[in-house]
Order: sequence, then structure tokens, then C-alpha cells
Amino acid sequence: MPSDISAAAAGTWKLGDLTINRMGFGAMRITANPDRDVAIRVLRRAVELGVNHIDTAAFYRSPGGTLGVGEGPLRFANELIRDAVSPYPEDLVITTKVGPGEAPERGFYQAMTAAELRTQVEENLRQLGRDYLDVVNLRIIKKPGADSVADRFGALSDLRDKGLIRHLGISNVRLDHLDEAQAIAPVVCVQNSYAIDTHRDDDTFLPVCGERGIAYVPFFAIAGAEREGGPTVDHSEALQTVADTHDATPAQIRLAWTLHQGPHVLAIPGTGNPAHLEENIAAGAIQLTPEDLASL
Repeated sequence: MPSDISAAAAGTWKLGDLTINRMGFGAMRITANPDRDVAIRVLRRAVELGVNHIDTAAFYRSPGGTLGVGEGPLRFANELIRDAVSPYPEDLVITTKVGPGEAPERGFYQAMTAAELRTQVEENLRQLGRDYLDVVNLRIIKKPGADSVADRFGALSDLRDKGLIRHLGISNVRLDHLDEAQAIAPVVCVQNSYAIDTHRDDDTFLPVCGERGIAYVPFFAIAGAEREGGPTVDHSEALQTVADTHDATPAQIRLAWTLHQGPHVLAIPGTGNPAHLEENIAAGAIQLTPEDLASL
């Protein structure tokens, strides 16, 4: 692995007026590491390696943790981020999401009202120790047929006008959701599940985002069909061949392929493993050939 690993090798993109390196870090898996000190070290190392875009959410917490701060082994990703890198570097952009929530009396739920969404925004602010949030994605649970985002996105737009949010995005959405949201307020990013072997129906949605100057941010790019289960080991023969050609891991080729889908496509791989962190960031420097891309 090269000694000069840098997230800057993947190039940059702008979320509104915020310039970020296209290789970022996803915080969903950071709480899975039972060693808090290692988790903190991974986050600090990510920033040292040039990561200036961290994706997170208030509902990212340690597996099996008890609801309520300070009860049992519970750890929140936002609080780990705060403890690891606060005071925050001036160029660090933290993207969070609201919509899914969790409460003792309700379990896991989808926030639908303006009051619920404001509560979630305020919880992100509290956990991160921030006065405002750089980017907030409205994360929805898609339903067949008409499932408007107008009221919920409008509520977040109001919070943006109040100064609690700087920029807005949407997550787990279709093109009609994007059209609806853009009619209300500027959208700087779309975050959807997308990988070389899953959710390829977004092949037509992804370039539309680029045409509109909107970042497309795939999640589960490494995990694929395994989703929250972690990195997939189900790799095609072509993917393994390309990995061998570049002396890389299949996970690195998955990330490199992701970044090759367009200059507006960002990567947010997550891990609690220091070695995997460096491998992920190093993938931003892998240059796939036209032949590689055709075979993949």
C-alpha cells in the first residue's frame, strides 16, 4: 500500500458552497467496534488522511446498546465523531440524516411531522456539539405509488431558513422525489443504495443528478447485497481479475468503480478497522482502464 495515501487523490466536489474530497467516510459501522479507543483513532486517522466529508446520523449507535445516553454499552456515532475530531477542522463537512428514529415507547419509526423532524435535527446538533448542521438528508422509507416528500422536505427547508441547517439532501429516493424536493429548496446531494452488483436501476438516475450539479452518494458500495451485514465476499470473477491486475482488494475495486461513475459521485465507505480505513482511502487513487470498466 502506498505511503502517501490521501483522500484528495479521488478529486473534489462541491456540496453547495462546501468543497469536499470525493473520498469520504461513513460513520454507520464505527460503533460496531467494541473498543472505543480504536474507534476514536480510526476517526482521527481518517481526518489525517484528508477525509473532510463524514456521513453520519443520530440513530447510528452501537449494536445491542440500551436506548438513552449513558445507559449500558450504548455509543452513538455522532458522539464518537465529536470526541474524536472536535474542535472541528474548518474544512470538515458533516452530513447527517433525519427521518428514521428510535424511541423507547415507539421502537424504530419514520418521522413524518415537522415537530418530529425538528427534534431529530436538534438531537444531531446536541450529539455533535454544533450550532448548525452542514448538510441534512431527508431519509425516507419508499412506498409503492405516490409517496410525497413535500411536507417533510418543506419542514427541513424551514429549519434551513432558521439557520439550523446549511444545505439539504435526500436519501433512498426516486427521480420524482428529487423533482418534488427541488421545487421547494436546493438539493445538494442524493444518497441511495448503489453498488456494482446491486440497485443498478439507479443507472439512469445517477447521471440526472450530475446534469443538475447534484452529488450522487452511494451507500453499501462495498457491502452490496449484504447491506448492514458488512463487506460482501460475493465477488464476480471479473471483479477479482481486475483486483488482481491492480494488486488491490475486491473492496477497493468496488470503491474505485463507484468513483468512476461520474465526477459528481462520492464514496463514503465506513469501517472501525484502521487497516481497512487506509485501504478504502487508497482506493481513491486507483485508475481503472476502459477495459477494466467494460469487464466489470
